[in-house]
Amino acid sequence: MDSLLETDLQRLDGELERLLKGDVAFQETLRRPGEVRILDLACGACDEAEVLARAIAKLRGAEREDAKIRFTGMDIRAREIGWARDRFRGDDGVSFEFLEGDARRLDGHTQLPEGFDLVFMRHQNLWNGQRVWEEIYHKALEKLAPGGRLVITSYFDREHEQALAAIQAQGGQLITTRRNPLSRGLPTRGKSVDRHLAVLEKA
Repeated sequence: MDSLLETDLQRLDGELERLLKGDVAFQETLRRPGEVRILDLACGACDEAEVLARAIAKLRGAEREDAKIRFTGMDIRAREIGWARDRFRGDDGVSFEFLEGDARRLDGHTQLPEGFDLVFMRHQNLWNGQRVWEEIYHKALEKLAPGGRLVITSYFDREHEQALAAIQAQGGQLITTRRNPLSRGLPTRGKSVDRHLAVLEKA
């Protein structure tokens, strides 16, 4: 793995732990019997798949016999989904599934569970088609199981603010948002990797 990518993922792991470990209600959700379900929307090659699964396993307690994690990634780009399938095979505790599809049309994927405990969007891209992303936010909230959490990351300050406003307009409720102090700067001014993270729930 590229060293910069590996460092970015390590930092994302740390930020997720800081955000979620104090969320007592979400930890109660994770303690429910049965598998924990994670949905990663617009995931591309899904570099963060193992980071998300590991973060949830830590919160839940991997020593539990029923601590299974079902991870589903979805992206409209077939090539990136193919890469993800090749990279992430799963093990006894985690199963990975990667679907090619439009995140605005989740209802058309009948193999998806009714609800997910965590829906994740890394570097949501509101500026690249606001209406499209508003529809994705709506579907993400619809797919949250009771007590579930929607987590987003953003590249830019203003876009993050606009994304939070758009999600709340769709019925989301902000729990916390955090500026990542270790976010790696990119050539575009004001842009950095996982610059902001936020956790929301369905109101």
